[in-house]
Amino acid sequence: MYEATMHEAKTNLSALVKRAQSGEDVVITSGRTKEPVAKITPIKKVKSKGRVPGLFKGVFTIAADFDAPLPEDEARLWGGE
Repeated sequence: MYEATMHEAKTNLSALVKRAQSGEDVVITSGRTKEPVAKITPIKKVKSKGRVPGLFKGVFTIAADFDAPLPEDEARLWGGE
């Protein structure tokens, strides 16, 4: 674990983030007593399992005419008339 003062964190944030990306925890301290106030930790990447065909099969249905043109009066309203 690496400790950095608040001043060091302000001036070298990108370097501290790189340390965290490499797997190291970085603790940011404040004041003369160097009291820990924050921690930068690496985020573990989550691997996507990809798309699963048929996952929502039977959960909902789409009407056969879902892409039919709107009635004229409704289309005019959508057109701002």
